[in-house]
Amino acid sequence: MGLISGQQYIDRINNLHPEIWIDGEQVKGKLSEHPALKGIMKTKASLYDLQLEEEKIDKMSFHLGNGERAGIAFYPPKTKEDLEKRRLAFQEWAKATGGLLGRSPDYLNTILMTFTQSAELFKTQDPKFCENMRNLYEKATREDLSFTHTFVHPQVNRGKYHYNLADDQVAARIKEKTKDGLIIKGARLLATQGGLTDELIVFPQGGIRESSMANGFSLPANTPGLRFIARESFDYGKSRFDHPLGSRFDELDSVIVFDDVLVPWENVFFYESTELSGQVYSQTSFFPQTVHQVVSRCIVKTEFILGTIQLMIHTINIGGYDLVQDKVADVIIALEAMKAFILSSEMQAKVDRWGTMTPASEPLHAALCYYAKIYPTFSEIIQSLGASGLITIPNEKDFNSPIRGDLDDYLQAANADAEDRVKIFRLAWDLSMSAFGTRQSLYEQFFFGGPLSLSKRLYSGYFRDPQIEWVKDFLSIKD
Repeated sequence: MGLISGQQYIDRINNLHPEIWIDGEQVKGKLSEHPALKGIMKTKASLYDLQLEEEKIDKMSFHLGNGERAGIAFYPPKTKEDLEKRRLAFQEWAKATGGLLGRSPDYLNTILMTFTQSAELFKTQDPKFCENMRNLYEKATREDLSFTHTFVHPQVNRGKYHYNLADDQVAARIKEKTKDGLIIKGARLLATQGGLTDELIVFPQGGIRESSMANGFSLPANTPGLRFIARESFDYGKSRFDHPLGSRFDELDSVIVFDDVLVPWENVFFYESTELSGQVYSQTSFFPQTVHQVVSRCIVKTEFILGTIQLMIHTINIGGYDLVQDKVADVIIALEAMKAFILSSEMQAKVDRWGTMTPASEPLHAALCYYAKIYPTFSEIIQSLGASGLITIPNEKDFNSPIRGDLDDYLQAANADAEDRVKIFRLAWDLSMSAFGTRQSLYEQFFFGGPLSLSKRLYSGYFRDPQIEWVKDFLSIKD
């Protein structure tokens, strides 16, 4: 089958009937018709259609060798040119969503590719587990499967000196091992788009000490006992005029409950292995390949933010002020820095032990640290430039009411009529101040850990010996 269309994606997810709970009620009927889900599902469907467009299909996919094609994120890069091709394909999808869709299909497809390339690791526990990973990859490429994932345990006790996870009984763990597979009981966090994908990939949190939680496996989203409990939707059933971003791009984050879920042995990649739990991150290209996709998206997102800010400035004619120009310069600097980070990672790329061309990790680590710190300032810039204009934003019903004349008279701008001015400022509000916008800020800050943990990781992992030796030599210091 290869690449699927948007309608095929919608039909397939509708037919799964996963257990999803929203606002205290289990979702019944077609997911694509539910008020909280139809916006994001329509957006995802448009991405699948995009990669089928004649002028984009060569850019966004590759031949499987059987007359079919698969999305480029599934392709294991062998050259630096392959990395560039992946980046450009990632950014085609990102442009369709303003970079605001953190879980576009290419994100998890990339993760699956990296784990498959290093599937030999899983042989250390059982040769069948290596084949399980490869079989999932083959199925995913043939059927263009979509995935969500969970790596995070519930926040039960995050005290500074609390290390024993064994007493946090809410965290998903192996309850029993049977001839048919593993029985999993407990919960995991943050399955973005939980229930809206074909499969769920489960891998352990880094540094796990408890063997019962040191497991890697995959499951269809409709597996019995698997429950997705979604947070409040930021769509709110509003129009695109009122919520231009939330109505299209709210992905819904979920708590995942494993209620004695059976994971068949053919779905297991490893289990009760704290050693493999670390190796799947430290001895694979998981980090650099995944962050290469993330930074590609963040570049597009920053371009979208820059365009929004500049349109606000033009609308109310404030571009002549030095302070305004200084704030826009900060966004431009961030954009060019992110471009430089990813190009540096590609230029320094090397083939890893698995034969995969892998971007350099150091620039990508730096990019994550930088973006986590700079992203909140984008919202601050939008708020400071928009000021009261971000509050004076009547909705679509107001413009379709008898008071339309008042709005046209009193909300016009220097370079836009009232309706267009409000559209622009509602976009800026949804990007920086709404529930959707503030979730975006939190997401970018804590995507791979908090800003401080990212900085500590960069400090610990960055190789500085040549610089140290250079300075010691300069000062004629000898050991």
